[in-house]
Amino acid sequence: MPTAMPESALVLKNVVKTYGDFRAVDDVSFTVPQGSIYGFLGPNGAGKTTTIRMILEILRPTSGTVSVLGTNALSVRDRIGYLPEEKGLYKKMRTWAVIAYFAMLKGIPRKQARLVAHELLERYGLSDFADKKTEALSKGMGQKVQVLASIAHRPEFVILDEPFSGLDPVNQQVMEEVIRDLNARGTTVIFSTHVMSHAERICEHLVLLAKGRKIFDGSVEAARRTIPRRVKIRSRGDLRPLSELDGVVSMERLDLEEERFPVYDLQITDGFDPQQILKACFEKELALETFEQTEPSLHDVFVHLVGHEAREATFR
Repeated sequence: MPTAMPESALVLKNVVKTYGDFRAVDDVSFTVPQGSIYGFLGPNGAGKTTTIRMILEILRPTSGTVSVLGTNALSVRDRIGYLPEEKGLYKKMRTWAVIAYFAMLKGIPRKQARLVAHELLERYGLSDFADKKTEALSKGMGQKVQVLASIAHRPEFVILDEPFSGLDPVNQQVMEEVIRDLNARGTTVIFSTHVMSHAERICEHLVLLAKGRKIFDGSVEAARRTIPRRVKIRSRGDLRPLSELDGVVSMERLDLEEERFPVYDLQITDGFDPQQILKACFEKELALETFEQTEPSLHDVFVHLVGHEAREATFR
């Protein structure tokens, strides 16, 4: 009788990793549901890579437990795909051969591994380079080949550590396509990044680390709700009466040099309809030049939750 698949692809409970007196990972717990795309976010040095290495049993936790596909990573290593942060290829091997080699290491027969390698290269626009040695590939192409090598055995659970690092915008889009394709086949994907825009476009859920501690775990929408939404109004009139509306948390007048009229920045509560502000403006006969509603981005959330550390990270 086949073993039932666990509902969670990954479960961390109170995981700690110390090096002497330094806590690289400090009491981190989170669960990644089967079939989800999970973003593992934080500035450089937040503990993301250390946590990933403990998930894969490259490192042992000082304390706490890790469960991968209902057991430990070593027991199911042929069902896992992994792209490490430190990337490199066998320079003298042909491109297709590198992908096939890693597939064979995961138990795929030689003939099938070669077919899979060529299929992947064709799908992601690298078929013209299949017979070239990897030393002839650009950095972006080489990184795509490494990703394809990590998924050629069709794993159930994939971990990508900083997969977008060093890629140009075109190859970043290809990387996002790879992640979406994996997920469409039912693969659970967790990827680490300090670039919020990628997570915002493709993640369903995310974990946010800072100084080794978890500071957020939930959906992208829940993350956005951690800070107030904003409405920006440019007007020649006095908008102070709007601050009395029940849903307006605060209102700040911004006298910007490039603007003819003042800009008012209003923070509003979750669930409050910005149209109520617009309605109040008409009722009070306030002349408006512009009216702009903005939702918080993940970058905004990150800066709000992490503070000073966020400014030390590189965002795009």
